[in-house]
Amino acid sequence: MKIAVLGGSFNPPHIAHLILADSVCTELGYDRVLFVPVCKPSHKELQAAVSAEDRLSMVQALVRTDERFECEPCEIERGGVSYTYDTVCYLMEKYAGVLTGKIGVVFGMDLARNYGKWNHARELSEIADLILACRPEDQVAASFCNVPVGPYASDDEEADISHYRHRRLSNPQIVLSSSDIRARIASGKSWRYLVNDGVFHYIEEHKLYGYGTV
Repeated sequence: MKIAVLGGSFNPPHIAHLILADSVCTELGYDRVLFVPVCKPSHKELQAAVSAEDRLSMVQALVRTDERFECEPCEIERGGVSYTYDTVCYLMEKYAGVLTGKIGVVFGMDLARNYGKWNHARELSEIADLILACRPEDQVAASFCNVPVGPYASDDEEADISHYRHRRLSNPQIVLSSSDIRARIASGKSWRYLVNDGVFHYIEEHKLYGYGTV
């Protein structure tokens, strides 16, 4: 089985995540994409974050409609700061009996600029296939955007992904972000069809992101 990993805060998960995962399967031939919600990201401070359990439940609701997609809870179960290298090592062991080739790690240009600052960046590039997805720049109010922290607060040319072996994915560029959805929910703007049915009903039922207060 050819497996790829799509990690993130998924705060909330939305249709662009599904489109990206479909591109990974369709264009690169992966059999399964594991959606891995982060417990505590090392590179940014989450804004307007709901609980890890809520984010995990929303990812589970997101992937139910496609058998190629699966929610992997290992980072939330592990707790603490999440590192992709640790997750890939765990998944290599978990799927050792069925895994074909290296695990693919999918991420966007916003993270690629500082890839060299990742924990065990060099080792990760050797045990996994790095897949760089196209992603338009987000245009969202600063109060709803995640804030880079520590060494990730500024770009470093020496840390750019260009210094590591990777491949680019020609996925559709959807101008959509979790930050935008959170802002829309909080301000009472239209957002219903930016997420799938399962995620919508979860946000509605649990009154997340200020839903129903405007």
